[in-house]
Amino acid sequence: MTAWKQLSLSIILLVGAIAVAVAFVPGAADLLQKAGLPDHIVAMIRPADALKDGTANTADNSGRRRGQNIPLVVTEPVVGGIVNDRLSAIGTGDAIRSVIVMPQAAGTIREILIKSGDRVQQGQVLARLDDDEQIIARGQAEVALKSASEKSQLYRNIKSSVSRMDVFDAEIVEQGAKLALQSAELALRRRDVVAPIDGIVGIVPVVVGDNVTTASNIVMLDDRSEILVDYWVPERFANTVKVEQPVEATSVALPGRVFTGVVEAIDNRVDGASRTLRVRARIDNAADELRAGMSFNVGMRFAGDSYPSVDPLAVQWDGEGAHVWRVADGKSSKVRVSIVQRNPDAVLVKGELRDGDLIVTEGLQRVTEGGAVRFARDVAQASEVITQ
Repeated sequence: MTAWKQLSLSIILLVGAIAVAVAFVPGAADLLQKAGLPDHIVAMIRPADALKDGTANTADNSGRRRGQNIPLVVTEPVVGGIVNDRLSAIGTGDAIRSVIVMPQAAGTIREILIKSGDRVQQGQVLARLDDDEQIIARGQAEVALKSASEKSQLYRNIKSSVSRMDVFDAEIVEQGAKLALQSAELALRRRDVVAPIDGIVGIVPVVVGDNVTTASNIVMLDDRSEILVDYWVPERFANTVKVEQPVEATSVALPGRVFTGVVEAIDNRVDGASRTLRVRARIDNAADELRAGMSFNVGMRFAGDSYPSVDPLAVQWDGEGAHVWRVADGKSSKVRVSIVQRNPDAVLVKGELRDGDLIVTEGLQRVTEGGAVRFARDVAQASEVITQ
C-alpha cells in the first residue's frame, strides 16, 4: 500500500474515533475545543441534542456546583420543656405506730397468748407472768381492809363512849387499808402483759419460763394501717414542698404498683452536711400490702418553670459560651443560650428562642452567621422524585 493511501486511511480512522467520542463521551466536544480543534469541525460532529441544550446544561451544571457549596443541615424545632416539675427520692417506710411491748414488772413468763402475725386489739392480754405472790398480797390487803372497816364502823356506832380522836384514827386506818388493796390489785394486774395499741404481732422473742424484767422485749406491735415514709429532698425544694401535698410511691416488693399519699410533715431545718430537707409522707395501707422497713421511690409533681428545649447536639460552644444555630427564611443565625438543665434526650436552655424555631442539629461545621443553608429533607425528597 502506498504512503498516501496509508495516510488517508489513518485520517479517516482518526475522524471516526473523534466522532464516536463526541457522540458517546460526555464533554468530549468541549475537550476538543480546548485542544484547539476549530469550532466548525466540532459543530459538524457534535450531536444535535447536545448543540441544542448545551447552554442550558452549562447553566445547570454551574447552578448545581453553586448549590453544592451551600451547607446541608438537619434541623429540629424548639419545644417547651419544664424544669423542676417532678421530684424523685428514695425513702424508708415505717408503721404509723410501732410499740415494743415490755412488762411492767419482773418475773417468770407463765403463759404466752399470741403468735407472730396475729392482729390484736388495745388492752388484749399478750402474756402472763407468775402471780402467786401478788394474789396472796391482794388477799392480805382484803383482810386488812375488812378489819379496818369493821373497827371504824364500830367506833362510829359507839362514838359516845370513845373519843373523837379514836374514831378519826379508825377512819384513817380504813382509808389506808383501801389504798393497800388497790396497790395489791395493781401489782396483780401488772402480771398481765397487755397490748398498748391495735396492731399486728411481730416475732415473739421470749418463751414460757423466761425470766424477764421491765427492760425485756416481749414483742413488737405495728399498726400499719398507714405507712410513714421518710425521705430527703434537695434544698431548692424547701419552699415548694407543702403539707398535704400529694405524693406517689412505688416499692421494689410490688413492681408496677403505685401507692398514693400526702405529705405528713416537713422538718424545720435543712441538713447542713447534705443540703437536703427531711420530709415525711403518709400512705394509706388499708389492704395491708406494705410493711414497715420497706424502701420506697417517692415521686412528687410541681408546676415547674418552662424553658425552650433543644436537642443536645444543637448546643455548641465558643469563646463567649454556649449557642445554637437558628434557621429562618433559609438563613442561619447564632443565638446565645445558657444551660438550665441537661436531660438524656434534651437540654433546657435560656435564650431568645420560641416554640417552633428551627435549630440546626447536624451539619454545624459549615454553618455561618447569615449564611444560606439547605435542608437535608428537601434534598432527599428531590432525589426520590428524580428516581421515580
